[in-house]
Amino acid sequence: MAGRRAWTGAGALLALLALRALRAAAHPQCLDFRPPFRPPQPLSFCAQYSAFGCCAPEQDAALARRFWALAARVDAGVWAACAGYALDLLCQECSPYAAHLYDAEDPSTPLRTVPGLCEDYCLDLWQTCRGLFRHLSPDHKLWALEGNRAKFCRYLSLDDTDYCFPRLLVNENLNSNLGRVVADAQGCLQLCLEEVANGLRNPVAMVHAQDGTHRFFVAEQVGLVWAYLPDRSRVERPFLNISRAVLTSPWQGDERGFLGLAFHPHFRHNGRLYVYYSVGLDFHEWIRISEFRVSEDDMNAVDHSSERIILEIEEPAANHNGGQLLFGDDGYLYIFTGDGGMAGDPFGKFGNAQNKSALLGKVLRIHVDRTERDPPYRIPPDNPFVGDPDARPEVYALGVRNMWRCSFDRGDPASGAGRGRLFCGDVGQNKFEEVDLVERGRNYGWRAREGFECYDLKLCANASLDDVLPIFAYPHKLGKSVTGGYVYRGCEYPNLNGLYIFGDFMSGRLMSLRESPGTGQWQYSELCMGRGQTCEFPGLINNYYPHIISFAEDEAGELYFMSTGVPSATAARGVIYKIIDPSRRAPPGKCQIQPAQVKVGSRLIRFVPKEKFIRRPESTPPPTARAPTKVPRRGRPTAPPPVPTPRPTRRIPRPARPTPHPARPTRRPGGRRVSGRRRGRPGTENSAPLNGAVRLVRPAGLSPGRGRVEVFAGGRWGTVCDDGWDIKATAVVCRQLGFAHAVRATKGAEFGEGRALPILLDDVRCGGDEKTLLECRHAGLGTHNCSHEEDAGVICSQEDPDRGRG
Repeated sequence: MAGRRAWTGAGALLALLALRALRAAAHPQCLDFRPPFRPPQPLSFCAQYSAFGCCAPEQDAALARRFWALAARVDAGVWAACAGYALDLLCQECSPYAAHLYDAEDPSTPLRTVPGLCEDYCLDLWQTCRGLFRHLSPDHKLWALEGNRAKFCRYLSLDDTDYCFPRLLVNENLNSNLGRVVADAQGCLQLCLEEVANGLRNPVAMVHAQDGTHRFFVAEQVGLVWAYLPDRSRVERPFLNISRAVLTSPWQGDERGFLGLAFHPHFRHNGRLYVYYSVGLDFHEWIRISEFRVSEDDMNAVDHSSERIILEIEEPAANHNGGQLLFGDDGYLYIFTGDGGMAGDPFGKFGNAQNKSALLGKVLRIHVDRTERDPPYRIPPDNPFVGDPDARPEVYALGVRNMWRCSFDRGDPASGAGRGRLFCGDVGQNKFEEVDLVERGRNYGWRAREGFECYDLKLCANASLDDVLPIFAYPHKLGKSVTGGYVYRGCEYPNLNGLYIFGDFMSGRLMSLRESPGTGQWQYSELCMGRGQTCEFPGLINNYYPHIISFAEDEAGELYFMSTGVPSATAARGVIYKIIDPSRRAPPGKCQIQPAQVKVGSRLIRFVPKEKFIRRPESTPPPTARAPTKVPRRGRPTAPPPVPTPRPTRRIPRPARPTPHPARPTRRPGGRRVSGRRRGRPGTENSAPLNGAVRLVRPAGLSPGRGRVEVFAGGRWGTVCDDGWDIKATAVVCRQLGFAHAVRATKGAEFGEGRALPILLDDVRCGGDEKTLLECRHAGLGTHNCSHEEDAGVICSQEDPDRGRG
């Protein structure tokens, strides 16, 4: 007996001290169906689970009381021989695998009253201490088997013998990495999700007011903002509704709309909030930054008459609109604009992003606190280009293509390390997506550079560029439209602390970066949904819609992301998910919040989750999974699995190969591409083309009816040269595409060059009544004396462009 106790005591303790992180097959779970945790202080009774388990000191004390109550009921002689067994059995409620030991994972089976035992241990226990079970368990079936050792131990066995006690204590697969974030065989970190809200139309932002109420506010692209209470019920009336002013459309990929929302740091006292949205009149479009105030009569509604326009910036195209608003610790408002759209930042000699006198392609910083006699905003005195006559004083950083979702790091909860760092995902052009750390006065390279590579060779070779390289970049084999995220600084999941979590709108990948303290390099890990039973906790799911639109942080610092199955501003397919680590949680009670009271003057709509757990044998890949690749290293091919791109010590410009511009999927808010469908009809697939069919291909985000003309002839698609191209030819194309009016014929590859395609038509002369361009006069199919720099395009409309004009 002494030898047995030495094994189960000292041996078990040594085994448990070796617990580190969990391999893919393991699934730690407590009897409350939640992950294990590290107790806030050592346990005095079940001391072997002080490092990691399922008992807080209160539960440990309750087990100790049960132990001594049992001792009082058992004969002293029996107790002397069996106390060790009683300690073993009671303390398995503290095991990180308690749910396995007690069959608590399967809600269809009754909860065991005694943990599942390994056969050899049970046979030994039965031999001398089987009488204990009448005091440990109320199970009369177990009592009835007391006289039959084989049936008794079979009754106490587990189907999965890897988890039986005490074998699980020395099972290397279960104990080698216990308590750390689980990685599968490919190194993909396995997390789970919890559904928080659903039925949303392209949810572009979720923010909190930092007012102690723990409400969260969700903005839809159409121009509505909804208020949610901490219990996830939604106020029936919108918090804000500017849908009549917001410029957007139902077309998949339209990047215009309501794009950003931020609450003033002192919102609790001044009730001020700021919005970023698209506006248009005729063929002119611009972005608007406005201030609103909350209603004096209803804290869940904005006073719509309070709008004060702070800043407007003209947009030369309908894409690359930026959209992020953030307040920093300095109290200033940070505004993130896109480069103006189209492709390759074609505006001016160096593009908008490198032009300090332009507000597009920048991070702006302004001071919005003012008196009635002040201008709409003031310039912070330490803005980097104050006093530079060739720069706008609002500019904080430049060289930005289209930063879609940025965030300030809250800093480590204990040390504050990292606080104030500004992370941004910048959507790429043809090859790479990147994540940047934005700092005052720095140049982030666009259009000279895309990721770590040169994009514009001449600009890239300019010694005065002095650009900052991203902390991470990945190729388009991994994803084609980055969605920036957050560094996790919440309370509930300690293992995630310091992990920057972001995603990709096109591939549906969830990704992460973690900084190496010694080197400052960022280590990449993909995030997957947990395999097998990893996410089979009550209320958790292991799947999500593929188009990752945005990330969010609640008032307590927990992380969320928003995605949709149909990326249209009018499709109510958006869902908000909370990110869950199934391997470890904070100790019970540590993360409790006490929200300030909210007066609700409208009916509340109770949240009803709709998403379901999907049982899969392996970890769930991204919804539109593609083979993972390494991130780019100069001069090296990409290959699986993805690893971070280290920051090069020297930047050597390389000749940039000309990149073909085939018809690509369009992008939605922030420059993200959506499905491969074209914008001819909302949500419909193109049928097989007929000879003479035409299509419009345009830079991402432009409204329907604008684009480069491509014609199908001789079994292939090709472009049309602009020699002789006029409004009559435009009328033929517009009529084919179902538009009522031809507005303008465009020349000189105004909507981009179709270098990936042959030139099929040149010297086109139309009367305007032809059914297709092939019926017009032309030089002959495939015969031309032009280049793709002369690709023709059109602007069509359903409305008469001359109506209402003086």
